[in-house]
Amino acid sequence: MENAPIGLAVIGAGYWGPNLVRNAMATPALELRWLCDLDEDRARRVLGPYSTVATTDSFDTVLEDPTVQAIAIATPAASHFPLAMAALDAGKHVLVEKPLTSSLGDGQKLVQAAEDRGLVLMCDHTYCYTSAVQELRRMIHGGALGDVQFVDSVRINLGLVQPDVDVLWDLAPHDLSILDYLLPDGVAVEAVAAHGADPIGHGMACVGYLTLRLSTGAMAHVHVNWLSPIKIRTMVIGGSQRTVVWDDMNPSQRLSVYDRGVDRLASQELDADDRKQITISYRSGDMVAPALREQEALRVMMTEFASAIAQGRPAATDGRAGLRVMTVLEAAARSLRLDGAFVTLEDLA
Repeated sequence: MENAPIGLAVIGAGYWGPNLVRNAMATPALELRWLCDLDEDRARRVLGPYSTVATTDSFDTVLEDPTVQAIAIATPAASHFPLAMAALDAGKHVLVEKPLTSSLGDGQKLVQAAEDRGLVLMCDHTYCYTSAVQELRRMIHGGALGDVQFVDSVRINLGLVQPDVDVLWDLAPHDLSILDYLLPDGVAVEAVAAHGADPIGHGMACVGYLTLRLSTGAMAHVHVNWLSPIKIRTMVIGGSQRTVVWDDMNPSQRLSVYDRGVDRLASQELDADDRKQITISYRSGDMVAPALREQEALRVMMTEFASAIAQGRPAATDGRAGLRVMTVLEAAARSLRLDGAFVTLEDLA
C-alpha cells in the first residue's frame, strides 16, 4: 500500500541500538519488524516481554524478509561496511550510525553503491536534528546572520578515554557533522590543520585542536578534550550581520543571537580626505534568545529517514555528508603526522 509504514530492522542491541528501537517504534511512518543482534537474548531484553517485534541473531534472515524495506545499523564501526553493503545488495535502504565506515575508501564504495541502486543511504548525525541546530540552519541559510565569518566550537569533558581512537575521531565528528549541515550552499572545508597532545601517555591524542579553512576564506576552529574537569558544549558562529552562541549545556537558553559586531567601511565609500582614517566601526545592538521547540533529535532523524525513502530523495545527512566528515578526519590524521601542517581535502582525494 502506498501509505503503509516502511518496514524497518535494527541491527545491534548494544549501546545505541535501543535508542533507535525506541524512536522507530514512536515514528508512524516506520514499522519496526526485527531487532537483530549476535546475542539474541540481549535483543529480547531490549524489546521487553510484550513486544511483537521479532528477534534474531541472523542478519541473513532479516535481509531475506521482503517486508523489510530499510535497515538501521548500530554496530561497531568496523562492521558498518560489510553490513551496509549487504543490505544495499539486498535492495534495502540503509541508516548507519557514525562513522559511516571505518575507512574513507569503504565509505566511497558504499555511497556509490547506494547511488547506483537508487537507494537511500543516511548517516545518523543526530545533533543535526536537534531543535537548536535546526534553528541555526534556518538562520544561516535564510541569511539572518549574513556571511559566515568564523566558527568556534568547543566540546570538552572528563572522559570517556577511548582505547581504539584518538579524541579527534571520538568527539570531533559531532562538530564536523554540525558544521557540514550548517554551512551555506557553496561553502565547504578546503583544508585542515590538526594539533594534538597526549599528556597522560595514553598513546593517542587526548586533547585536540582543528583549524578548518573554508572556501570563502573564513576559518572554523574545533577544540575537543577528554581531560577537562568540566563539560562544555558551545559553538559560536559569527556572521557579517549577527553572531549566534549555542550553549548546549544551558537548556533554558540554548541559543543567543547578538546584533553586535564589527563593520568596515569600504575605502571607495569614503571621501579622499577620509581614506586615511580608521574605517572600522562597532555595532552594538540587542540580544535575542529564540524559543525552541523541545523534541527528541532521534525522532526527527527517524522521520527524515522515512521521508527520504518515501519521496525518493537524499536524506538531509546522506552518505555524502558522512563522507565529507570522514574526509576532514582523514585530513586531520594526516596533519597530525605532519606536525600540524595544513592538508587540503583536494590533495587527500
